[in-house]
Amino acid sequence: MGEKLGIYIHIPFCKAKCDYCDFYSLPDREGVMDDYQKALMAHIRETAPLAKGWQVDTIYIGGGTPSCFGGKRLAAVLGEVRRRFDVLRDAEITCEANPESADLPFLRTVRHAGVNRLSLGMQSACDAELQAVHRLHDFEQVGKAVQAARKAKIKNLSLDLIYGLPGQDMESWKKSVEAALELQPEHLSCYGLKVEPGTPLDGRVMRGEVLPDDDTQADMYLWMVDRLNQAGYAQYEISNFAKPGFQSRHNLKYWMGKPYVGFGPGAHSDFGGRRYSFARDLDRYVTGILEGGRVIDDDQIIPHRERGGEYLMLRLRTVRGIEEWEYRREFSMNFDPLEQKLEEYERQGWAARQDRRWHLTPKGFLLSNQLIGDLLIAQEAGTLQTTLPRLRAEGLLKKERIEEKEKG
Repeated sequence: MGEKLGIYIHIPFCKAKCDYCDFYSLPDREGVMDDYQKALMAHIRETAPLAKGWQVDTIYIGGGTPSCFGGKRLAAVLGEVRRRFDVLRDAEITCEANPESADLPFLRTVRHAGVNRLSLGMQSACDAELQAVHRLHDFEQVGKAVQAARKAKIKNLSLDLIYGLPGQDMESWKKSVEAALELQPEHLSCYGLKVEPGTPLDGRVMRGEVLPDDDTQADMYLWMVDRLNQAGYAQYEISNFAKPGFQSRHNLKYWMGKPYVGFGPGAHSDFGGRRYSFARDLDRYVTGILEGGRVIDDDQIIPHRERGGEYLMLRLRTVRGIEEWEYRREFSMNFDPLEQKLEEYERQGWAARQDRRWHLTPKGFLLSNQLIGDLLIAQEAGTLQTTLPRLRAEGLLKKERIEEKEKG
């Protein structure tokens, strides 16, 4: 059995940028789509030999808006992946889509090409909230897209929702969650709105627009966690909920620190002990791949100790959490300082221990950046406490060996 690998394919095109979007996506670039398809396929052919012996068990097509790239182009790209990589028969193949462009012909085309999971950007059931952030669809189109997905025989459907939108309150948030449940998806991703620097929404806030505050967002989050649990959607990550057997296998690769390779401008990879990313520049990517040129903008080998920090940051996003001997075995680092902090979190109701594993509670997830940051500080302090005596001992031994050699 070969080792398992995930593939991410970035489609940087969209019809229009939403006010909150900080992803690398470009409207009004339809004229580059054919060249971009050629570049992606060439890049896939170039990279595949490096993954010989690896089995691809997840493929994720994200964006941007992959559905506006067209079903035929996506089918051609997926066909190239299948020809060049060892893709397992039961691989999870996800495609993101927006409701206004996820029609039946598109969905049938990508389903025939192998897509078996659809991630649909619903965001809200309230048309006024959608309009407030310049989404192109209304809620009626969400329902039509879901119907089309089922007609196309897609049996694994995920809906995205956002809480904290302009003009949103608890009543309208509950309406959106209930509307999403009525559509009976297998998976829900529910994100708190983040105001990213440089986005149109950031400019609106700087000019005085008021969004739901942190306390309101916290209330929305905690209500949602409880409601989805009642409806049979188990929380398995800060923002992700699934019916049994429908967790996102691809996204779990990121959170569990498993290897993946990315294609496209802005795409990231973690493969062969290296982490690298491609420049967020569509034209540079296309030219670099097709005509030759550097397209990587960051490339680094990750030290083992840094992997230990990533273990904390990523695993504590999940309900599975972390475990003492798993940590000691993988990273040869002292768990005691972490356990002291986690016991403190447990007393505050922010963390829980189950079957020797520690994980954050929903209340802890709300504070996860702060809590994980404090754990990283404790990890560093613990590392220094154990490393400095070892280094001193190694220094003394080296000095003694030199002296013995000189005497001899």
